[in-house]
Amino acid sequence: MPSRKKIAISIGDLNGIGIQLALENHSQVSTIIQPIYCIDKKMLEQAARKLNLAIPSDFQTIENIAPAFTIAAGTVSEESGTYAYASFVKAVALARDKEVDAIMTLPIHKKAWELAGIQFKGHTDALRDFFDAEAIMMLGCEKMYVAFFTEHIPLKNVAKSINEKDLTRFLLDFYKTVKPPSTVGVIGLNPHAGDDGVLGDEERIIEKAIARAHTMLGKEIFSAPLVPDVAFIPRVREKYRHYIAMYHDQGLAPLKALYFDEGINVSLNLPILRTSVDHGTAFDIAYKGVKLNSLSYINALKYIVDN
Repeated sequence: MPSRKKIAISIGDLNGIGIQLALENHSQVSTIIQPIYCIDKKMLEQAARKLNLAIPSDFQTIENIAPAFTIAAGTVSEESGTYAYASFVKAVALARDKEVDAIMTLPIHKKAWELAGIQFKGHTDALRDFFDAEAIMMLGCEKMYVAFFTEHIPLKNVAKSINEKDLTRFLLDFYKTVKPPSTVGVIGLNPHAGDDGVLGDEERIIEKAIARAHTMLGKEIFSAPLVPDVAFIPRVREKYRHYIAMYHDQGLAPLKALYFDEGINVSLNLPILRTSVDHGTAFDIAYKGVKLNSLSYINALKYIVDN
Protein backbone atom coordinates (compact mmCIF):
# COMPACT_ATOMS: atom_id res chain seq x y z
CA MET A 1 0.00 0.00 0.00
CA PRO A 2 1.51 3.37 -0.99
CA SER A 3 2.45 5.76 1.80
CA ARG A 4 0.08 8.61 2.55
CA LYS A 5 1.03 12.03 1.20
CA LYS A 6 2.22 14.53 3.77
CA ILE A 7 0.22 17.78 3.59
CA ALA A 8 0.75 21.04 5.46
CA ILE A 9 -2.57 22.60 6.43
CA SER A 10 -2.52 26.34 7.10
CA ILE A 11 -5.09 27.01 9.76
CA GLY A 12 -6.76 30.12 8.33
CA ASP A 13 -8.43 32.77 10.48
CA LEU A 14 -8.76 31.37 13.99
CA ASN A 15 -11.80 33.56 14.64
CA GLY A 16 -13.61 31.52 11.97
CA ILE A 17 -14.55 27.89 11.33
CA GLY A 18 -11.25 26.52 9.99
CA ILE A 19 -9.95 25.07 13.23
CA GLN A 20 -13.30 23.35 13.87
CA LEU A 21 -13.07 21.68 10.45
CA ALA A 22 -9.55 20.51 11.23
CA LEU A 23 -10.42 19.06 14.63
CA GLU A 24 -13.71 17.44 13.69
CA ASN A 25 -12.34 15.76 10.58
CA HIS A 26 -8.89 14.73 11.77
CA SER A 27 -9.80 11.09 12.26
CA GLN A 28 -11.08 10.73 8.68
CA VAL A 29 -8.38 12.91 7.17
CA SER A 30 -5.61 10.89 8.80
CA THR A 31 -6.71 7.77 6.93
CA ILE A 32 -5.93 9.35 3.55
CA ILE A 33 -3.05 11.78 4.26
CA GLN A 34 -0.48 12.71 6.91
CA PRO A 35 -1.62 16.18 8.05
CA ILE A 36 0.69 18.74 9.61
CA TYR A 37 -1.31 21.62 11.06
CA CYS A 38 0.37 25.02 11.01
CA ILE A 39 -0.86 26.04 14.45
CA ASP A 40 0.98 25.95 17.80
CA LYS A 41 -0.23 24.04 20.84
CA LYS A 42 -1.22 27.12 22.83
CA MET A 43 -3.60 28.45 20.17
CA LEU A 44 -4.88 24.95 19.42
CA GLU A 45 -5.72 24.33 23.09
CA GLN A 46 -7.50 27.68 23.33
CA ALA A 47 -9.60 26.96 20.22
CA ALA A 48 -10.41 23.42 21.36
CA ARG A 49 -11.64 24.72 24.75
CA LYS A 50 -13.90 27.25 23.07
CA LEU A 51 -15.25 24.55 20.75
CA ASN A 52 -15.51 21.97 23.55
CA LEU A 53 -13.65 19.50 21.32
CA ALA A 54 -10.97 17.04 22.30
CA ILE A 55 -7.56 17.31 20.64
CA PRO A 56 -6.59 14.02 18.96
CA SER A 57 -3.39 12.53 20.35
CA ASP A 58 -1.80 12.43 16.88
CA PHE A 59 -2.74 16.00 15.92
CA GLN A 60 0.68 17.24 14.72
CA THR A 61 1.31 20.95 15.30
CA ILE A 62 4.18 23.39 14.75
CA GLU A 63 5.51 25.84 17.31
CA ASN A 64 6.51 29.48 16.86
CA ILE A 65 3.98 30.36 14.18
CA ALA A 66 3.11 33.87 15.39
CA PRO A 67 2.30 35.71 18.64
CA ALA A 68 -0.57 34.18 20.60
CA PHE A 69 -3.81 36.16 20.92
CA THR A 70 -7.26 35.77 22.41
CA ILE A 71 -9.65 34.20 19.93
CA ALA A 72 -12.73 36.38 19.40
CA ALA A 73 -15.27 34.33 17.49
CA GLY A 74 -16.63 36.02 14.38
CA THR A 75 -14.42 39.09 14.73
CA VAL A 76 -12.15 40.68 12.12
CA SER A 77 -8.88 41.48 13.85
CA GLU A 78 -5.28 42.37 13.13
CA GLU A 79 -4.08 39.58 15.44
CA SER A 80 -6.04 36.86 13.67
CA GLY A 81 -4.91 38.19 10.30
CA THR A 82 -1.27 38.11 11.41
CA TYR A 83 -1.58 34.54 12.64
CA ALA A 84 -3.42 33.34 9.53
CA TYR A 85 -0.77 34.80 7.24
CA ALA A 86 2.09 33.36 9.30
CA SER A 87 0.44 29.93 9.22
CA PHE A 88 0.17 30.14 5.45
CA VAL A 89 3.79 31.26 5.05
CA LYS A 90 4.94 28.33 7.19
CA ALA A 91 2.95 25.86 5.06
CA VAL A 92 4.47 27.28 1.88
CA ALA A 93 7.97 27.05 3.35
CA LEU A 94 7.43 23.38 4.18
CA ALA A 95 6.36 22.71 0.59
CA ARG A 96 9.19 24.74 -0.88
CA ASP A 97 11.69 22.76 1.19
CA LYS A 98 10.10 19.45 0.10
CA GLU A 99 9.17 18.58 3.68
CA VAL A 100 5.56 18.08 2.57
CA ASP A 101 4.01 17.02 -0.73
CA ALA A 102 1.51 19.90 -0.95
CA ILE A 103 -0.37 22.48 1.08
CA MET A 104 -4.04 22.94 1.83
CA THR A 105 -5.31 26.28 3.11
CA LEU A 106 -8.26 26.89 5.42
CA PRO A 107 -10.21 30.15 4.93
CA ILE A 108 -8.78 33.56 5.74
CA HIS A 109 -10.51 36.92 6.07
CA LYS A 110 -9.08 39.39 3.58
CA LYS A 111 -9.85 42.41 5.78
CA ALA A 112 -7.98 40.81 8.67
CA TRP A 113 -4.95 40.40 6.40
CA GLU A 114 -5.25 44.05 5.46
CA LEU A 115 -5.45 45.12 9.12
CA ALA A 116 -2.30 43.07 9.74
CA GLY A 117 -0.48 45.03 7.04
CA ILE A 118 -0.37 42.13 4.57
CA GLN A 119 0.02 43.48 1.04
CA PHE A 120 -1.71 40.55 -0.67
CA LYS A 121 -5.45 40.23 -1.24
CA GLY A 122 -5.42 36.48 -0.76
CA HIS A 123 -3.57 33.19 -1.07
CA THR A 124 -3.29 33.12 -4.88
CA ASP A 125 -2.03 36.69 -5.03
CA ALA A 126 0.63 35.87 -2.43
CA LEU A 127 1.70 32.68 -4.20
CA ARG A 128 2.33 34.62 -7.41
CA ASP A 129 4.76 36.83 -5.54
CA PHE A 130 6.41 34.03 -3.53
CA PHE A 131 7.25 32.02 -6.65
CA ASP A 132 7.36 34.78 -9.27
CA ALA A 133 4.88 32.71 -11.26
CA GLU A 134 1.58 33.37 -13.03
CA ALA A 135 -0.58 31.30 -10.68
CA ILE A 136 -4.01 30.41 -12.04
CA MET A 137 -7.07 30.20 -9.81
CA MET A 138 -9.33 27.24 -10.59
CA LEU A 139 -12.41 26.31 -8.60
CA GLY A 140 -14.84 23.44 -8.87
CA CYS A 141 -15.27 19.74 -8.29
CA GLU A 142 -15.00 16.49 -10.21
CA LYS A 143 -18.09 17.36 -12.23
CA MET A 144 -16.96 20.85 -13.32
CA TYR A 145 -13.93 23.11 -12.91
CA VAL A 146 -13.72 26.81 -13.78
CA ALA A 147 -10.46 28.77 -14.13
CA PHE A 148 -10.45 32.57 -14.07
CA PHE A 149 -8.57 34.85 -16.43
CA THR A 150 -9.18 37.82 -14.12
CA GLU A 151 -9.91 37.36 -10.43
CA HIS A 152 -10.35 39.89 -7.66
CA ILE A 153 -10.54 43.08 -9.68
CA PRO A 154 -13.41 45.56 -10.08
CA LEU A 155 -15.84 44.65 -12.83
CA LYS A 156 -15.16 47.96 -14.58
CA ASN A 157 -11.55 46.85 -15.14
CA VAL A 158 -12.28 43.46 -16.69
CA ALA A 159 -12.80 44.45 -20.34
CA LYS A 160 -9.60 46.48 -20.54
CA SER A 161 -7.68 43.58 -18.95
CA ILE A 162 -8.46 41.28 -21.88
CA ASN A 163 -5.60 41.35 -24.38
CA GLU A 164 -4.29 38.77 -26.81
CA LYS A 165 -0.82 38.38 -25.33
CA ASP A 166 -1.87 37.77 -21.72
CA LEU A 167 -4.84 35.58 -22.62
CA THR A 168 -2.70 33.44 -24.93
CA ARG A 169 -0.16 32.92 -22.15
CA PHE A 170 -2.99 32.08 -19.75
CA LEU A 171 -4.44 29.47 -22.12
CA LEU A 172 -1.04 27.85 -22.65
CA ASP A 173 -0.27 27.80 -18.91
CA PHE A 174 -3.68 26.32 -18.17
CA TYR A 175 -3.21 23.54 -20.71
CA LYS A 176 0.33 22.79 -19.53
CA THR A 177 -0.78 22.46 -15.90
CA VAL A 178 -4.13 20.71 -16.23
CA LYS A 179 -3.66 18.63 -19.39
CA PRO A 180 -7.45 18.58 -19.92
CA PRO A 181 -8.64 15.35 -21.55
CA SER A 182 -11.39 17.07 -23.53
CA THR A 183 -12.28 20.44 -25.04
CA VAL A 184 -12.20 23.39 -22.63
CA GLY A 185 -15.13 25.80 -22.77
CA VAL A 186 -13.99 29.42 -23.05
CA ILE A 187 -16.71 31.88 -22.04
CA GLY A 188 -17.15 35.14 -23.93
CA LEU A 189 -17.25 38.43 -22.08
CA ASN A 190 -20.28 40.21 -23.50
CA PRO A 191 -23.99 39.33 -23.69
CA HIS A 192 -24.55 36.93 -26.62
CA ALA A 193 -20.72 36.68 -26.86
CA GLY A 194 -20.79 40.11 -28.52
CA ASP A 195 -23.27 39.26 -31.31
CA ASP A 196 -20.56 39.64 -33.97
CA GLY A 197 -19.36 42.92 -32.47
CA VAL A 198 -22.78 44.52 -31.99
CA LEU A 199 -22.58 44.20 -28.20
CA GLY A 200 -18.79 44.45 -27.83
CA ASP A 201 -15.64 43.34 -29.61
CA GLU A 202 -13.68 41.65 -26.80
CA GLU A 203 -14.68 38.27 -28.25
CA ARG A 204 -12.50 39.04 -31.28
CA ILE A 205 -9.51 39.38 -28.94
CA ILE A 206 -10.47 36.11 -27.26
CA GLU A 207 -10.75 34.38 -30.64
CA LYS A 208 -7.29 35.57 -31.65
CA ALA A 209 -5.79 34.33 -28.38
CA ILE A 210 -7.44 30.94 -28.82
CA ALA A 211 -6.18 30.66 -32.41
CA ARG A 212 -2.67 31.63 -31.36
CA ALA A 213 -2.69 29.10 -28.51
CA HIS A 214 -3.86 26.36 -30.88
CA THR A 215 -1.06 27.17 -33.30
CA MET A 216 1.52 26.97 -30.53
CA LEU A 217 0.07 23.74 -29.16
CA GLY A 218 -0.33 22.16 -32.57
CA LYS A 219 -3.88 21.08 -31.78
CA GLU A 220 -7.29 22.51 -30.92
CA ILE A 221 -8.29 22.26 -27.27
CA PHE A 222 -10.29 25.44 -26.55
CA SER A 223 -13.82 26.22 -27.73
CA ALA A 224 -14.83 29.38 -29.55
CA PRO A 225 -16.16 32.01 -27.10
CA LEU A 226 -19.34 30.63 -25.56
CA VAL A 227 -22.43 32.75 -24.99
CA PRO A 228 -22.26 33.36 -21.21
CA ASP A 229 -25.94 32.93 -20.42
CA VAL A 230 -26.10 29.42 -21.89
CA ALA A 231 -22.56 28.21 -21.16
CA PHE A 232 -23.70 26.29 -18.09
CA ILE A 233 -27.05 24.86 -19.15
CA PRO A 234 -27.19 21.03 -18.93
CA ARG A 235 -26.76 20.20 -22.63
CA VAL A 236 -23.71 22.49 -22.86
CA ARG A 237 -22.19 21.21 -19.59
CA GLU A 238 -22.27 17.73 -21.07
CA LYS A 239 -19.56 18.84 -23.50
CA TYR A 240 -17.14 20.40 -21.02
CA ARG A 241 -15.54 19.42 -17.73
CA HIS A 242 -13.28 22.51 -17.67
CA TYR A 243 -14.25 26.12 -18.36
CA ILE A 244 -12.32 29.38 -18.52
CA ALA A 245 -14.23 32.45 -17.34
CA MET A 246 -13.23 36.01 -18.10
CA TYR A 247 -14.06 37.30 -14.62
CA HIS A 248 -14.81 36.16 -11.08
CA ASP A 249 -18.60 36.07 -10.80
CA GLN A 250 -19.10 34.92 -14.40
CA GLY A 251 -17.73 31.53 -13.39
CA LEU A 252 -18.40 31.42 -9.66
CA ALA A 253 -22.12 32.26 -9.71
CA PRO A 254 -23.10 29.18 -11.77
CA LEU A 255 -20.48 26.99 -10.10
CA LYS A 256 -21.73 27.75 -6.61
CA ALA A 257 -25.36 27.47 -7.66
CA LEU A 258 -24.65 23.96 -8.95
CA TYR A 259 -21.98 22.59 -6.61
CA PHE A 260 -21.70 24.91 -3.62
CA ASP A 261 -21.00 22.32 -0.92
CA GLU A 262 -18.43 20.25 -2.78
CA GLY A 263 -16.33 22.87 -4.62
CA ILE A 264 -12.65 23.47 -3.94
CA ASN A 265 -10.01 26.02 -4.94
CA VAL A 266 -6.81 24.91 -6.71
CA SER A 267 -3.77 27.06 -7.51
CA LEU A 268 -2.32 26.02 -10.86
CA ASN A 269 0.97 26.79 -12.65
CA LEU A 270 3.12 26.79 -9.51
CA PRO A 271 6.09 24.68 -8.40
CA ILE A 272 3.99 23.48 -5.45
CA LEU A 273 0.44 22.12 -5.29
CA ARG A 274 -2.01 24.13 -3.23
CA THR A 275 -5.70 23.49 -2.67
CA SER A 276 -8.26 25.16 -0.45
CA VAL A 277 -11.86 25.01 0.60
CA ASP A 278 -14.21 27.04 -1.59
CA HIS A 279 -15.89 28.92 1.24
CA GLY A 280 -15.12 31.64 3.70
CA THR A 281 -14.53 31.97 7.43
CA ALA A 282 -18.28 31.74 8.25
CA PHE A 283 -17.92 34.14 11.16
CA ASP A 284 -21.69 34.01 11.74
CA ILE A 285 -21.52 30.37 12.91
CA ALA A 286 -17.97 30.16 14.27
CA TYR A 287 -17.72 28.61 17.78
CA LYS A 288 -21.52 28.30 18.05
CA GLY A 289 -21.74 24.53 18.07
CA VAL A 290 -23.12 24.37 14.54
CA LYS A 291 -22.41 21.15 12.67
CA LEU A 292 -20.26 22.03 9.67
CA ASN A 293 -20.45 20.66 6.14
CA SER A 294 -16.95 19.30 5.59
CA LEU A 295 -17.32 18.13 1.97
CA SER A 296 -15.26 20.98 0.48
CA TYR A 297 -12.51 20.40 3.07
CA ILE A 298 -12.33 16.68 2.39
CA ASN A 299 -12.47 17.19 -1.39
CA ALA A 300 -9.59 19.69 -1.24
CA LEU A 301 -7.42 17.05 0.42
CA LYS A 302 -8.55 14.26 -1.88
CA TYR A 303 -7.58 16.38 -4.90
CA ILE A 304 -3.99 16.36 -3.63
CA VAL A 305 -4.07 12.60 -3.12
CA ASP A 306 -5.21 12.11 -6.72
CA ASN A 307 -2.81 14.59 -8.37
